[in-house]
Amino acid sequence: MDVKKPASQENLNGDESESQISHLALDIGGSLIKVVYFLRSNGSGGSVDDSGKKSDPVLEGRLHFAKFETSKINDCLEFIRSKNLHLAGFRHHDASASDKTLIKATGGGAYKFADLIKEKLGVVLDKEDEMDCLVTGANFLLKAVHQEAFTYVDGQKEFVQIDQNDLYPYLLVNIGSGVSMIKVDGDGKFERISGTSVGGGTFWGLGRLLTNCKSFDELLELSHQGNNRVIDMLVGDIYGGSEYSKIGLTSTNIASSFGKAISDNKELKDYKPEDVARSLLRMISNNIGQISYLNALRFGLKRIFFAGFFIRGHAYTMDTISVAVSFWSKGDAKAMFLRHEGFLGALGAFVSYENHGLGGLKTHQSVQQFAVSKTYAGKKICCLVNEDLNDNESIDFGVAFAA
Repeated sequence: MDVKKPASQENLNGDESESQISHLALDIGGSLIKVVYFLRSNGSGGSVDDSGKKSDPVLEGRLHFAKFETSKINDCLEFIRSKNLHLAGFRHHDASASDKTLIKATGGGAYKFADLIKEKLGVVLDKEDEMDCLVTGANFLLKAVHQEAFTYVDGQKEFVQIDQNDLYPYLLVNIGSGVSMIKVDGDGKFERISGTSVGGGTFWGLGRLLTNCKSFDELLELSHQGNNRVIDMLVGDIYGGSEYSKIGLTSTNIASSFGKAISDNKELKDYKPEDVARSLLRMISNNIGQISYLNALRFGLKRIFFAGFFIRGHAYTMDTISVAVSFWSKGDAKAMFLRHEGFLGALGAFVSYENHGLGGLKTHQSVQQFAVSKTYAGKKICCLVNEDLNDNESIDFGVAFAA
């Protein structure tokens, strides 16, 4: 199998020449900006067909991911400008030389910051529907990327083999500033069936007020050090250390989040910030897990995939959501997570470049000795599975566009 290996990580740092850059997509949310961009590798030009042989010329390279706080959008625009990523858009076939370059973008910020981005970078945002992009990004990852979905139980990550013939329907729970719950029935077939305003923005907002943390990551790290039982009222606190077995509650089940603050006669300053952060994370994650399962039950959905930058691969968050889904389903359902959880919208916008004469999007990973081919949005996706995967923000697989 003749497949070029993606460029090494060290070759991708620093400014990039325009000749290496191909395609940039943005997902500008209420809290975070997600960036996906494609860098061509040197000497790219091969393709892989169903048998693993060379076929039509392609552009080989690697997808890269980056994120920025929306409140610091100027940092994001400087990052794009410094790497010349804004040169990697497209013009319509009938556009004149003076027309602006178009960049694919989604999310509410694609409207809110369109003028600022045009002023700073000299490009126009070609806006894609937010829900369309979320579903497109999820379908793309689940179909094309080996070891994308996994469960997290008792501290153990276990990758899930996705049966392409039995993927639909599924529930996609995207946890951003708020939460959207989307029933996905196929490519381009979906319905937002529920959601909640208690999401990542709630955790971040209340966390800043209660702990004075300045960033989401700082708040997450703080929660890792805390003990929610100092603040949460447990079933055992009410029953003198006993469980309530008649209705299936153990002594360690949370009866009331932040409930001990009612009777402790303490002020906020008397609690450790890390305990507050832990309790807050537990409360929101439990709530999302419960609502998600009840919606899956409502529509008879067997699979629930959780995504969005609220999770960030954080063990305690995944564990809490997993426990909530298992508890309410009595063990019949499992929460599943995605390795590239926070970039579904940006990936969906990226994939939409297919609509502008760029040919079929093909993905490959090297270097294991077999290939799988899947049909995606009427196109053929070839994915060579990479056994040595990582969870960094620079994705470790190559992407090929038909030239």
